Amino acid sequence: MGIFYFPCCKGFPILAAVQTAPTNGGRMGKVKMTLIRALFAALAMLPLLAQQGAAQDYRLRSGDVVQIEVLEDSNLNRSAIVLPDGQISVPMAGSVRAAGRSLAQVQEDLSARLAPNFAAPPTVYVSLSELAERPASGPSTPRTLDIFVLGAAGAPGRIEVSPGTTLLQAIAQAGGLSPFAAKKRVQLRRVDKSGNEKVYAIDFDAIERGLAGGSMKLVDGDVIVVPQRRLFE
Repeated sequence: MGIFYFPCCKGFPILAAVQTAPTNGGRMGKVKMTLIRALFAALAMLPLLAQQGAAQDYRLRSGDVVQIEVLEDSNLNRSAIVLPDGQISVPMAGSVRAAGRSLAQVQEDLSARLAPNFAAPPTVYVSLSELAERPASGPSTPRTLDIFVLGAAGAPGRIEVSPGTTLLQAIAQAGGLSPFAAKKRVQLRRVDKSGNEKVYAIDFDAIERGLAGGSMKLVDGDVIVVPQRRLFE
């Protein structure tokens, strides 16, 4: 009995045990079939291994969506979008830097931040569920802006708008405000080129009543935050 080694996949050797005694007739055919099956099994693994390697090497960017799973507490399972400032927000962990980091790094950071809330460090899995859309190149394709709407909106999330789109138009594209929105406390958050965030207070109730304008034009990466109403607000 001998062992044949096929180094077809780095770190994943394929071993096939075959008879090394003199072979002839039917026995030779069995040996060939064993070798062929081992080779096909190795080739079948290549695409999967390539995908796994690419996912581990990928660095997250603003607009990407990650799926977070915590085995010890399913209430923490959620999808999280990487905001323009590079952060994701997770209950009990706060804001966690994601942009420029690998999935493994974000996963390790989340586990460490959540650990004080558990008897033992929790088991956290972070996977990439959606890539941020990259604008296609070419003169015939108009450039779009990525705007993020959070909170009590009809359809919160990332929306694509045309340059020149106003705050009022973007909220309309996001499905408007929900009945539970705190209309007087809407915020527009904008990060400048130096990485500094500016927060603009927006009274959407006044805009609806025509007492204020909603014509502020948005820029790429703007975040519109719509908080929920407080009791008796």
